[in-house]
Amino acid sequence: MANISKRNRRREKEIMDASKNRREIIAAQFSRRDLMKMGLLTTAGFLIPKNGLSARAPQFGGGGFGGNCFGFYGQGGTPVSPPTTPYLEAMPIPPIAQPVLNADALTGPLPQAAPNTAAGEGRTRTHQAFTTLPPQKYYEVHQIEANISMHPQLPVQKLWTFNGTVPGQTYVSQYGQPNLVRNFNDLPANNGGFGIQSVSTHLHNGHTPSESDGFPCDFFGVTKWYDQHYPNVLAGFASTHPPTGDINESMSTLWYHDHRVDFTAQNVYKGLAGFYLLFNQFDTGNETTGFRLPTFPDFDIPMMFNDKIFDPTTGLLVFDLANRDGILGDKFLVNGKIQPFFNVKRRRYRFRWLNGGPSRFYQFYITKQDNTNHNFWVIANDGNLLPNPVLTSNGVRIAVAERMDVIVDFSSFAAGTKLYINNRLEQCDGAGPTDNIVSASQGNKVLEFRVTSDAVSDGSVNPATNPSFYAVPAREPEDETRCFKFDRENGQWVINDEVFACDDVRFKVKRNDAEIWNLEGGFNWQHPIHIHFEEHQIVKRNGNTPTLIERGRKDVVRLGENDDVELFFRFRDFVGRYPMHCHNTIHEDHAMMLRFDIDDVGNSNESDCGRRF
Repeated sequence: MANISKRNRRREKEIMDASKNRREIIAAQFSRRDLMKMGLLTTAGFLIPKNGLSARAPQFGGGGFGGNCFGFYGQGGTPVSPPTTPYLEAMPIPPIAQPVLNADALTGPLPQAAPNTAAGEGRTRTHQAFTTLPPQKYYEVHQIEANISMHPQLPVQKLWTFNGTVPGQTYVSQYGQPNLVRNFNDLPANNGGFGIQSVSTHLHNGHTPSESDGFPCDFFGVTKWYDQHYPNVLAGFASTHPPTGDINESMSTLWYHDHRVDFTAQNVYKGLAGFYLLFNQFDTGNETTGFRLPTFPDFDIPMMFNDKIFDPTTGLLVFDLANRDGILGDKFLVNGKIQPFFNVKRRRYRFRWLNGGPSRFYQFYITKQDNTNHNFWVIANDGNLLPNPVLTSNGVRIAVAERMDVIVDFSSFAAGTKLYINNRLEQCDGAGPTDNIVSASQGNKVLEFRVTSDAVSDGSVNPATNPSFYAVPAREPEDETRCFKFDRENGQWVINDEVFACDDVRFKVKRNDAEIWNLEGGFNWQHPIHIHFEEHQIVKRNGNTPTLIERGRKDVVRLGENDDVELFFRFRDFVGRYPMHCHNTIHEDHAMMLRFDIDDVGNSNESDCGRRF
């Protein structure tokens, strides 16, 4: 045992030294492409195996999980975080963004359709709908560094934020009410260890004109600002369903995050993300009207989940650029706090669950103190209400960037009862989960619910009565079929054998066309694939009809090892450039992304499915 302990201590020191050296490289803001030019990455894409720089220890890969993941160190040789006591602090709820009085109240010149580069705007393209769908509300947000506490037993961290909070403030918007968000880059000159001070904010799942979408290459630097115009319109408003769009395309739980090419993982890991919620005449935010879902914000709660790693000596947040497989943290955060608690009343709640990344998949259960399950209802997938609620007794799986709106009923529990959001999906490394569901006692209990004795009424609809929400939009014959394989070749993350480049337009979709896309996964990896701008329907998964939860509309599709998934789209209303990419943000930053353009003239590129498969 003495020899084993000595070997472990030596190994731990090697890892600590290597981690320190890697952090210095990251602090210098080198991208993957820079490291390859400098010869610090092998042709296989790994950090060169030089003593003191690379201390990969896959045999110890733990990922902060029990089950078949084991070892003394974290995943990929990353040191484990300092111990923290769970459930010491309440889960924070992000503040609601408040608009300014009018356009005159914004800092700087009045907004305009054309980019105002002379006044310091980073935008380069004209707004497509600024005059036809003029903004009715105006917001001003500043991306700034702020001192944030993620746990009382860890030091305060200097994180990057939207207006000083992590997650950022929640935008609460209505369909038919366009917003303009003036986004200032006020990040500091010193990145404090990782992250880059140029940004591109993406409204994830927004039916947004390209110039406001947050395309990865539309980044802008410190001291500049960028007007993002969010029309908040239903898809089809200018084509198939004029003038207001298809109600069955309604979305509800969106989020925004940094999307800067090559640096998305670092900037989001450092805090640049928040919620954007959309309501309409049916999903009203009031449980006495419309679909009668639990009232926002009292009983309708957004929850962002992240996993992170902290340096065992300093307690500061760690990001490892050398890990190209995917970073797994051993600390689990909900709305920016490590394992918080949340007080609930004896009634139904709507929780909006978001996997904020960077690389972990979850399968969440609601676990009682005796480690038995409490069933709950899934009502929405990726921000969109399903046709009907789906009762689950086997938890719900959420890949990076996926969302699940769920209804949890606490009415049967006595005051003082405790329950847990429990991740029971085993994942040992960035390749993806093993698909092994561990026992409830071995899971990661990421949040503790505490049932209070407060008197409460509940006017929300009972999901057990099988209420109807939106229908799945009708499909039609496709105009084009395209095929994409997500794989790894020579250490590179590729789509159809190619890596991402900003100016490489891989194909053009003709506006208003319907298309089928076939997505195929590679060997031994899982990827959450996100397609910007238009939602898709999963037609088939490995030749079979998808589950009820996957049968709604989505913007992220989980692609398992060798999976073959068929998607249906309509591309309407706006033109311009958009990406498709893996939302394991480590894979994304290592170029598993492509650019496609929507235009009035399309082409048939990437449609030779037989050639590729």
